[in-house]
Amino acid sequence: MTGNSRVALVTGATSGIGLAIAQRLTQAGYWVALHSRASSAAGLQAAATLAGAHYFQADLLNEDARRDLINRVYAHYGRLDVLVNNAGESSMIPHDDLQAATPNLWHRLYELHVVAPWQLVALSEPYLRAASTAEHPASVLNISSHAGVRPKGASIPYAASKAALIHVTRLLAKTLGPDIRVNAIAPGLVDTPLTEDWAVIREQWIREAPMRRSASPKDIADVALLLTDSAYLTGEVIVVDGGMNLL
Repeated sequence: MTGNSRVALVTGATSGIGLAIAQRLTQAGYWVALHSRASSAAGLQAAATLAGAHYFQADLLNEDARRDLINRVYAHYGRLDVLVNNAGESSMIPHDDLQAATPNLWHRLYELHVVAPWQLVALSEPYLRAASTAEHPASVLNISSHAGVRPKGASIPYAASKAALIHVTRLLAKTLGPDIRVNAIAPGLVDTPLTEDWAVIREQWIREAPMRRSASPKDIADVALLLTDSAYLTGEVIVVDGGMNLL
């Protein structure tokens, strides 16, 4: 594919936050590579509705699949300007149930939320540097969590992995500038298919958060575009939780 549009890869982009970010970037003129772990009719459908979009399947728990994903995206578009590490997963485990937070779960969540984003940045680095300009430095955006900055979250392994991603964000920002900016968003509760049955938590957000509601995916996507399009911001972690972190 040829053209002058900048290219963004958004992982976990077939629903929720990832899809909203892909849609927002498309509206801003990007061509977007949408990714999901499993082959997805939703991914193909989303790509068909977004100008310049293409869908790629890859299991980010697999090192070879991560390498293949970056190679396929670059082969298709011939450039890469933005990497959005959004793919993730969670499961509800009470923090005092230490036995349920098994080593296998710890390994899986760190692989998906820390190691995979790290490797995708490492694999993308030469392409991001090649696309970077003073006016439009290349950008990496990591989607962390409110649970990565506060002692909260669906489980302790989840929260710890998201906290680690925040620190990786800052370390990479210090290392990769000025050609590549690296930032993160730490969302609170967002209304997505993943959280649709979290009624008790949603009620708490409506009752206690200063903004008196949970976030929509668009709320996160708007901040994502700000961080993606800035020519100067790097190493920042923006908490988007309606003020819940103030409590």
